[in-house]
Amino acid sequence: MGTNEAWELVKLEDTGKTVAAEQEDIRGYTARDRSGEEIGKVEELLIDQEEEKVRFLIIASGGFLGIGKDKTFIPVDAVKSINAADGEVLIDRTREHIAGAPDYDPDLADTRSYYEGVYGYYSVPPYWTPGYAYPAYPYYPR
Repeated sequence: MGTNEAWELVKLEDTGKTVAAEQEDIRGYTARDRSGEEIGKVEELLIDQEEEKVRFLIIASGGFLGIGKDKTFIPVDAVKSINAADGEVLIDRTREHIAGAPDYDPDLADTRSYYEGVYGYYSVPPYWTPGYAYPAYPYYPR
């Protein structure tokens, strides 16, 4: 992957593509922290089109009828498990840690430095670094 592609992520809904198997589409699932407390809903999946892999979940929380929702990006590397039967995604961080993540700003969200900041905050290596190993998304043991 060239260095310019490292931050060219797009929402799955904007690609005209779908996930390979219906059970892999976790949009709409409830996101929970490591203790099981709800932190929001998986609003969208950010993918890198070159490798056709999900890189981030966009989690939306709060708001009324979609107005005033807070959004945060969570690397797939921070996902501990997915429970398709209950429609839940377990994030391997505390609610407080997730709440302190870099603020979502649509003007910054498409920049490499923003993604580097999110990866750094979650203490996981960016996917464009040498030796990066893609997690077993979406098949996590429960």
